Amino acid sequence: MIPNCSLHFLHNQTQTKIRKRMGLPSKPKPMSLMSFLCAILFVLIICLSTPFAVGDDTPSAYEVLQDNDFPVGLLPRGVTGYEINKKTGDFSAYFNGSCSFSLENSYQLKYESTIKGVISKDRIKNLKGVSVKVLLLWLDIMEVVRDGDELQFSVGIASADFPVENFVECPHCGYGLDSIKSNDFLSSF
Repeated sequence: MIPNCSLHFLHNQTQTKIRKRMGLPSKPKPMSLMSFLCAILFVLIICLSTPFAVGDDTPSAYEVLQDNDFPVGLLPRGVTGYEINKKTGDFSAYFNGSCSFSLENSYQLKYESTIKGVISKDRIKNLKGVSVKVLLLWLDIMEVVRDGDELQFSVGIASADFPVENFVECPHCGYGLDSIKSNDFLSSF
């Protein structure tokens, strides 16, 4: 059996040989206080700039939709953050810019960089920042109501119904959803 102090000597000797082969000094220099503080500052900046820290129990915007009985596909991918007042249901969701996509190449949906509204179980009202192009006009979608397996989109005096299953996946900005039938939407207005 090799004494413990001999193992420590052999370990240090092996480390020294490896460091020489790699062109490094035989003994590592201790980190300066300034380098250490810069490293700590860098880690803090990264942690604070992340919207949700690891282990954070804050639900995503998509989970808030699901908690209110809506499918995640009502929001396109790329929500960068959101705010919600749990008492009133007032919410704001944020994107890096406006987002639009074509559905079945017949009509378009457009999400502004900030959308707002009031969400409750099976209803989103006072919606601002989402519009649909019907024929040649852009109309603001003002309300979305879930009625069983249907979603009703209201643009004021007119509305259209679509199956919830059409919104199980989030659309991609620039690509959209191929599962929604544009003829259903156009014929509903």
